[in-house]
Amino acid sequence: MLWPRLSHFTSTRATRHARKISSAPSAKDKFKILFLGREEFSCIVLKELFAAEDVWASLDIATNPDENIGRRGSKLSISPLKTLGESLEIPVHLIPREKIDFRHWTPPAPFSESVSPNNLVVTASFGRILSSHFLDLFAPTRRLNVHPSLLPKYRGPAPIQHAILSGDSATGVSIISMLKRKEGIDAGDVWGSKKMAVASNATYLDLQNSLALQGGKLLVSVLRDMISGTAKASPQVGEVSHAPLITYDDSIVDFTTMSAESIVRRYRAIGHQRPITVYALDGCTIQLGSPSVESQPPSFVRDEPGVSCLYRSKRSVLVRCVDGSVLSIPNMKPEASHWGTGKDWWNGVKGMNFVKNGTYRFINKRYLEP
Repeated sequence: MLWPRLSHFTSTRATRHARKISSAPSAKDKFKILFLGREEFSCIVLKELFAAEDVWASLDIATNPDENIGRRGSKLSISPLKTLGESLEIPVHLIPREKIDFRHWTPPAPFSESVSPNNLVVTASFGRILSSHFLDLFAPTRRLNVHPSLLPKYRGPAPIQHAILSGDSATGVSIISMLKRKEGIDAGDVWGSKKMAVASNATYLDLQNSLALQGGKLLVSVLRDMISGTAKASPQVGEVSHAPLITYDDSIVDFTTMSAESIVRRYRAIGHQRPITVYALDGCTIQLGSPSVESQPPSFVRDEPGVSCLYRSKRSVLVRCVDGSVLSIPNMKPEASHWGTGKDWWNGVKGMNFVKNGTYRFINKRYLEP
């Protein structure tokens, strides 16, 4: 009597499975996707795409090769996307290390064979500009980029950093068509966008993860609409702004021109990639760790921007900033030294007779330049 029940169970299960398959897009409708990226942003997007098996027939990754970085190449940098792809058993292809060689790089089959409406390229936090030769291998509507801003705001390579630097209360993510360089970077039509709030204490890493997750979900939604024939792309509308690469100069703090709040935003926006730095009286740099706005500064803080004092009860250094605000610095790292508390640093400069009448004056970088 057990066999008929087992047979009935198996048959019913198979029928349900068949129904599930028949309601999904057929293999000929699904995309063969080449996914280009490197950083954690692209990894989060890829996880969402990988889980949506109804939109892809095959999935390949192209990313950067391993690279020796650091002092004398002592550290090996491995693409996080490569590591993720290997763990998911997705084919991983390494692009040329040099940008000039990448201009002539041809992707693997089937993407290099012919232009097909089922072949699709996706970039997310890739950091390389695709050549016209490369883009011509894909139909214009099959070149997608996951961009973490509400375009046309913050076109460029650092939209998350600039959203935090500007103190924006909201940002978002967009799925756009990639254009050839001469047609404009990040200027393609928008297939979909998602607005998100920016928390007042959000760091780059916080915002990156949230935007990547929403970007991955939005990408899958756009691909499903493409398969069903309901996807539509619209030209970008609004004022164009740019988000250039973060440079060393962006990390330099000037208490005579910056408010305490703007310095804290700077730390949250770029501290993960460049240490926030100020210049000392001897011309050496000091890295600032975990700065915050001191909402109730003690009365002994001088009113002059750039002048600091020691807040003994908190073991931190307080600095008056341009708008009367006060920055609290609990951790500091002098050039060629180790991290310590603000009090540790203060005791050091006091021992070198740089502290006068209980205060220390920071200098502006421009005074050091010839």
